[in-house]
Amino acid sequence: MKKIVCTMASLLILASCATKQEKDDFDYTVESFADLEILRYKVPGFEELSLKQKELVYYLSEAAAYGRDILYDQNGKWNLAIRRTLEAIYQNYTGDRESQDFKNFEVYLKRVWFSNGIHHHYGCDKFVPEFSQEFFTEAVKSLDPETLPLTTGASVDDLLNTLTPVIFDPSVMPKRVNQAAGEDLIVTSACNYYDGVTQAEAEAFYNKMKNPKDETPISYGLNSRLVKRDGKIVEETYKVGGLYTEAIEKIVYWLEKAAGVAENEQQKEVIEKLIDYYQTGDLKQFDEYAILWVKDLDSQVDFVNGFTETYGDPLGMKASWESIVNFKNLEASERTHTISDNAQWFKDNSPVDSRFKKDKVKGVSAKVITAAMLAGDCYPSTPIGINLPNSNWIRHIHGSKSVTIENITEAYEKAAQGNGFNDEFVWSDTERNLMNNYLFQADNLHTDLHECLGHGSGKLLPGVDPDALKAYSSTLEEARADLFALYYMADPKILELGLLPSEDAYKAAYYKYMMNGLMTQLTRIEPGKNIEESHMRNRQLIARWAYEHGKADNVVEFAKRDGKTYVVINDYEKLRSLFGKLLAEVQRIKSEGDYESGKNLVEEYGVIVDQDLHNEVLARYENLHIAPYKGFVNPVYTPITDENGNITDIQISYNEGYAEQMLRYSKDYSPLPIYTSIPVVCK
Repeated sequence: MKKIVCTMASLLILASCATKQEKDDFDYTVESFADLEILRYKVPGFEELSLKQKELVYYLSEAAAYGRDILYDQNGKWNLAIRRTLEAIYQNYTGDRESQDFKNFEVYLKRVWFSNGIHHHYGCDKFVPEFSQEFFTEAVKSLDPETLPLTTGASVDDLLNTLTPVIFDPSVMPKRVNQAAGEDLIVTSACNYYDGVTQAEAEAFYNKMKNPKDETPISYGLNSRLVKRDGKIVEETYKVGGLYTEAIEKIVYWLEKAAGVAENEQQKEVIEKLIDYYQTGDLKQFDEYAILWVKDLDSQVDFVNGFTETYGDPLGMKASWESIVNFKNLEASERTHTISDNAQWFKDNSPVDSRFKKDKVKGVSAKVITAAMLAGDCYPSTPIGINLPNSNWIRHIHGSKSVTIENITEAYEKAAQGNGFNDEFVWSDTERNLMNNYLFQADNLHTDLHECLGHGSGKLLPGVDPDALKAYSSTLEEARADLFALYYMADPKILELGLLPSEDAYKAAYYKYMMNGLMTQLTRIEPGKNIEESHMRNRQLIARWAYEHGKADNVVEFAKRDGKTYVVINDYEKLRSLFGKLLAEVQRIKSEGDYESGKNLVEEYGVIVDQDLHNEVLARYENLHIAPYKGFVNPVYTPITDENGNITDIQISYNEGYAEQMLRYSKDYSPLPIYTSIPVVCK
């Protein structure tokens, strides 16, 4: 699969990156609330693009903006109605806006905006409102009904009867994605990819479709909701004329405009094939689009737009909608070109069993990009790296594209300078100096290796179902990519290629990774909870496995000082060897489709939290007043036209606030009906 070192972005707590890069005058911080901080990112190089390229960025950005409602609905069937109700209160409430209830309500709404729904974007648990149910009822009833999302014939009381338990009752839809072993993952998940079906029924439905002899299978279920209607299980496909047509028609309109200013015929063909896929919902056409997209290496402007990642589906089959519009950072891409040019060497020297290696690395392309617009499941929280497509056979035959989003990593780094994290959690000046000197470069290289070569490394043995690892697939895929990057960034070849400036540079990334996986990422978990999110499971799995398997040699240890716990790495070379051994095992599990071994690995090392250590980390982190999650507002692109309406320039600005942007998006880019999956209003 692809994803994202980030979240992976989200992830590797770039709050710890206090490097020697100097601050600039750009104001990266917008606001903070709850456990979130909102940032801005710069788009360096936009002004140097040609007018045609600027138009292309603008049209693709408009197409991106229209997918927002789709993600809200995919994340939960009541999300659109709840968001529109909350926004109506926020904009029209005439009561006491200085009351604690209203202030708590405002934070709740901002959290809903951030998570594209009522469940935490990362932890997946439903938010607990800190305003009263009485306040909510009074506020809704005080509004003009015309401002509320009422269906035909429904009253305000009907709306309240529907939404109140969803918001306030902790037993109703408590978790967006449930990954707890032994439970029906569909029935217990609030995401809106299924309706009326069980996990067993869904798995049986798609297993019937699959042909084990098909060497070029489609991504079954990727662009549909699976529902039971009148006792029959059917797919509702996302397409023009199908589910989400109101939004998809707008996306297609702007893609058609983008095709008209494409940089070259190849890029135009890519966009037109994506349009064909949106119009038909045919997953064969999606594969054709993906192949064309992978082969377009000449265009400077590029994009992702569509139903892409499957992390929001507990079965890892159905994709959330996302988009990133970007253009190539020509100078910074030299390092990723170096990696892709040497892809065969990395494959040949892998610690993985030769049975699981690709015979020949094909079509590996990599670049550093500048993000120009984030949307859908990449907004406000966004990746720092991407590798696509996710289809195993397309990657094997045609290759993949990998990107590192450096203006996003830079924004994280700039906003985090001087936040006190390193002083609190890093063991000594030795590690702090390593991180200060090398972490920004080492983190970017980790992302490059993770996305460019880690995802898609290795191969499935003949006849192995790509979905064989089921709910553990995402965690193990991220583990493979992370381990590949960790193993190789310490290799002398990296210095030979000029990818790091010192033989000690990799140690900065090793230390942060182990500290994060063993300790500091626990700031993202509520007290008493275990880990369910795939990326967090992946990082703890790797760090905990290496810690446990290195105990005999004291490779990594927990050390105490002044009553505080720290991670100490005593032998970096042996740690690298442990990463190599685990990489070999994870690749074996994936190549053989060994579900039981994969399940045992994740459950033993990636899930259980040391609650005493967790409580300590939470207390120490709280004293720093650092938000553990960060996201972004987008720049605003405004066309400048002449007296005949012809675009003469695209102006970019960075001054839009968080609430201002969210309300504008809801006003200008919200074409979906109130409910997409509820035939009648529930009373």
